[in-house]
Amino acid sequence: MKTILTCALTGAVPTKDQTPYLPVTPEEIANSGLEAAEAGAAILHIHVRDPETGKPSMTVDLYKDVVNRIKKKNKSVLINLTTGPGAVYVLGKENLAVGDPRSILLHAEKRVKHIETIKPDICSLDFNTMHQSNGGIRINHINILKEMAQRIIRSGTLPEVELFDSGDFRIAKELYDEGLLGKNPFWQFAMGIKYGWDHTPESLMYARTLLPSGSNWSAFGISKMQMPFVAMTWCLGGHVRVGLEDNIYLKKGQLAESNFDLVKKAIEIIDNLGGEIANPKEAKQILGIK
Repeated sequence: MKTILTCALTGAVPTKDQTPYLPVTPEEIANSGLEAAEAGAAILHIHVRDPETGKPSMTVDLYKDVVNRIKKKNKSVLINLTTGPGAVYVLGKENLAVGDPRSILLHAEKRVKHIETIKPDICSLDFNTMHQSNGGIRINHINILKEMAQRIIRSGTLPEVELFDSGDFRIAKELYDEGLLGKNPFWQFAMGIKYGWDHTPESLMYARTLLPSGSNWSAFGISKMQMPFVAMTWCLGGHVRVGLEDNIYLKKGQLAESNFDLVKKAIEIIDNLGGEIANPKEAKQILGIK
């Protein structure tokens, strides 16, 4: 089977202070996505940013702008929109029950509004409730996840089930068994996130054993482990993800100047291992997207 390569274009964590090459405006994100697709990415995983501040945004019109710009020039590449924002709690200084103003906890309807509006091919669905290195806590309550999943499936969008640790899988499996994730979702292991899976071969091998038989799955590592996980994931039969969301370096001490460069490097690794990269049409067939 050919390998599907996803490119995560900008994410919510990296900043322009860390790398001047991070795409922030709709035009920059779309152009970066088109370059990644030209390099060989079949799927573009998209977050949006406030063009003025560079901070993560949930504005539907920004998502529409990015997607329209991409589809105007490349109709075949698969669009994967995030549903991660809206699940952060930061402790209040005086009253712990009342979060700091930086907390953003939203109902399912608001977290998937852009999915129901745009109806992308794929969208991520995060199952992690975990501490973050910035002091916040991500909270993805089971009831919220169930409603999000139902709305995503009704939109005709394939859920990409994001798993940050083994406990996430137990929750996801419960929803899968209840039929809330469709017949064959796209399982994604986010490896090496602090307080989640370790970024080791043993962790990935264990994670893979949890999946239902015949599952389509992918994995990615962050920072310096991005490219090692391309090789490890391919060797274990999974699909891969790279991009500036997860890693801003092309090699030690050298910033990646584009998502194009990261995609090209990942494809070179897979090619050297004897693999083949799936084009968007083949990726659709593998994932069962109509």
